[in-house]
Amino acid sequence: MVVNRKGASRLLAGHPWVYKSDVTKIDADTAPGALVAVNDERGRLLGTALYSSSSQITLRLVSSEAINDLPAMIRERIRAAVIYRKNLVSGSNAFRLVFSEADQIPGLIADRYNDIISVQILTQAMDRAEVRQAIVETLREQVAEAEHVIERVDARIRQLEELPPLGGGLLAGTQTTTTYEMNGLIFQFDGVAGQKTGAFLDQRENYAAAASYAHGEALDVCTYQGGFALHLAASKQVSAVTAVDISRPALEVAEENLGLNKDRIDKEIEWIEGNAFDLLKDYSSAGKQYDTIVLDPPAFAKSKRTLDTAMRGYKEMNLRAIKMLRPGGILVTCSCSFHVSEPEFLAMLASAAADAHRAVKILEKRGAAKDHPAVVTIPETGYLKCMICTA
Repeated sequence: MVVNRKGASRLLAGHPWVYKSDVTKIDADTAPGALVAVNDERGRLLGTALYSSSSQITLRLVSSEAINDLPAMIRERIRAAVIYRKNLVSGSNAFRLVFSEADQIPGLIADRYNDIISVQILTQAMDRAEVRQAIVETLREQVAEAEHVIERVDARIRQLEELPPLGGGLLAGTQTTTTYEMNGLIFQFDGVAGQKTGAFLDQRENYAAAASYAHGEALDVCTYQGGFALHLAASKQVSAVTAVDISRPALEVAEENLGLNKDRIDKEIEWIEGNAFDLLKDYSSAGKQYDTIVLDPPAFAKSKRTLDTAMRGYKEMNLRAIKMLRPGGILVTCSCSFHVSEPEFLAMLASAAADAHRAVKILEKRGAAKDHPAVVTIPETGYLKCMICTA
């Protein structure tokens, strides 16, 4: 493979992606998902990459050196990724094991939920039979406590990668459901239902941080399966919790999660099914007030084209929340949209604070949990913003 100056500069700057428009030569016999040598236009070797015949990201660099055994490389990288987590994660038997580019294994996501490992395979290279075998075997070897491996399939990604349709399900073992512990609380996991690989593990440390500041009456907006809500309810400083989500199935799981923690949580949670924007508008108009408000919406900006609309959505939500916050209250506001940068998110928050005529002070700027490492040369890995504020 030969890449132009723009592609070469990107690789030399530490970002592993080369887009289709920056590839100037592809050998005719290169198979989809192949491991290929990458050269600049002067013939200098830039490294070894995974090739996709269909994605706009044609090349994903995996080494600055020559490599010819992909399964062996995958095994070595998975071992290193698991060791990294074992040295960092405590207080939970659910965490990310492999984070794609952040672990130099582009196209592979793997999460542990107690005795189950959930994987997502997102590229042609990771879908090769011998690579799949290496993935499953190595994960089971390295995480002996988890004998069951399930695959969660993103049909849209497989279509974009021109991979055959796949139903997902068990890859090893017999079990697709379990319970897991996070920050002293118990949650249930269903490997064939829910979003992402089963839960929002990237917020694990933020759940605990939010609970440490929370007090009084609390409102959790976009609660999903109750991650923030249950942590708030477990705090002795919180007197009542209301949690909102548009998904009834998610709220039903959240209620079941509350039931699993009756010995840890001594208060009820009011679960409300509804649209977050409508509810905040109605509550704000009615003069409702809270001491703690959490905003954890889904990604509003799926692409750069939707950024302006996303920022308007974030501002509306944060403006209403700030107005509903009692003096000295805590606002935990999040964005998982990569296309919304931290400076843009903070500018939105500043604008909302000014319109609400409140002095909003940042107590903590947080990102994803340590098992979701952000690589400084790959901005896409630092997608999550979580601001803990007081006003």
